[in-house]
Amino acid sequence: MTQSVVVQVGQCGNQVGCRFWDLALREHAAVNKKGIYDEALSSFFRNIDTRSGGNGPDVYKGKICSLKARALLIDMEEGVVNEILQGPLRDVFDSKQLITDVSGSGNNWAVGHKVYGCRYRENIVEKLRKAAEHCDCLQCFFIIHSMGGGTGSGLGTFVLNLLEEEFPEVYRFVTSVYPSGEDDVITSPYNSVLAMKELNEHADCVLPIENESLFEIVNKIHQMINSGKLGSTVKQNSLVTSSSGSAKTLQEKPFDAMNNIVANLLLNLTSSARFEGSLNMDLNEISMNLVPFPRLHYLVSSLTPLYTLADVNVPSRRLDQMFSDAFSRDHQLIQADPKRSLYLACALLVRGNVQVSDLRRNIERLKPSLHFVSWNQEGWKTGLCSVPPVGHSHSLLALANNTCVKPTFIELKDRFMKLYKKKKQSIIIIIIIIIIIIIIIRNLAICQQYEVMWFESDIMFQNGDKACDQWRTGNALCELANWSDMNNDSQSWETGERYFCRIDYPLVLYGVFCWNRLENMEL
Repeated sequence: MTQSVVVQVGQCGNQVGCRFWDLALREHAAVNKKGIYDEALSSFFRNIDTRSGGNGPDVYKGKICSLKARALLIDMEEGVVNEILQGPLRDVFDSKQLITDVSGSGNNWAVGHKVYGCRYRENIVEKLRKAAEHCDCLQCFFIIHSMGGGTGSGLGTFVLNLLEEEFPEVYRFVTSVYPSGEDDVITSPYNSVLAMKELNEHADCVLPIENESLFEIVNKIHQMINSGKLGSTVKQNSLVTSSSGSAKTLQEKPFDAMNNIVANLLLNLTSSARFEGSLNMDLNEISMNLVPFPRLHYLVSSLTPLYTLADVNVPSRRLDQMFSDAFSRDHQLIQADPKRSLYLACALLVRGNVQVSDLRRNIERLKPSLHFVSWNQEGWKTGLCSVPPVGHSHSLLALANNTCVKPTFIELKDRFMKLYKKKKQSIIIIIIIIIIIIIIIRNLAICQQYEVMWFESDIMFQNGDKACDQWRTGNALCELANWSDMNNDSQSWETGERYFCRIDYPLVLYGVFCWNRLENMEL
């Protein structure tokens, strides 16, 4: 059995990740009633023997001792992570797999990517390696983040870049939550566009999710509550009802229910990796079958039934109707209609007691209404998992590589250009660029100083056998290079090496480019 590691970045990423682990534990508890640590649990959880105190060794068979999530929690603000550590899931997360700061990224992609990325690079790599070392067969990294904030967009894409460098053979699935048009973060279009560039280059598969679509789904639940179906549809004391059993005003804080929807997407996506089935679909098969070209890796997702929350019971839908709903506009997790666009490929992941014949019959029934590219008319990938979601007889997740994602990106570009033409946040950008240029100039001056020292050392090295002897001993050369105290204090060498290695030459070119653009900018 393969294992996967979940990397939660930023406020949104950690909130969605918290809901994912909660619902995953509920699913495994419903299936694994004997409390045995099996292969299904090992895919996302470690079993640690804590009887000796502290972090004990991993236990691969037998009773469950202490489950720890294969996860890395990253946030530059401590609030959300502290809430998780004080909540009911506090024992699920390893305290050594947390990376937090205090000040936050200030809704600035550059701060998260450049400042905190460079500051915590070694720490992030070390914790990722530790998580990988605890896996027998690491197959995939799941990254959960938002595109509008500074930490999620900036540091999240920085982590994605690190994963490609450190684990090039491991698949990278990214769940990206895109901001709505009425987002209260004014810099969200900037952050989203800059993060999109990194997603294009470093991700294997991206599952874009729009806040507007999630909010519409939550509103539908709200309408069902107001229609008088509360008793048969939603359990009392659930996330969409208050402690007294009355309906909540979803406009106040709908994020819990919205996060549940994204968490259920991940649950269905990983179901074949966690449970057995007659036609299991491996995670690497999704990338191999749905991504014909490297950068065309944005997969539109849809869930049915829509309300597969852990605390919502809806009447089970007919199997044929479930397949029809998966391709309708109302069940998409982005604002799009896939039937009016072109399919490159499509995957169907079905959970529950569903036969292969039923799956093939529904595909043949839907084929005439779906438009596939001419060179991939049979571009279908199917998977069957025998374990249904908690409280449901069956469910369906559809992943489509479809051109309907284009309007989402066009709208994001239009919001970016609208903001850029108005010169919004220009003063802040100028100040940040000036600070970057000052740092670059200082680093270049230090670099030039050490280059002179290297040049003097090289001259001495070319003066014959005597200079070679001085190089071997290291004493006379250090004195001529003004590093006479290097033998007594190795910090001088480490300081020079650190400043030399920190110079980001693409950043220098980018700073010069931005400076030339800003000289002609009308403020």
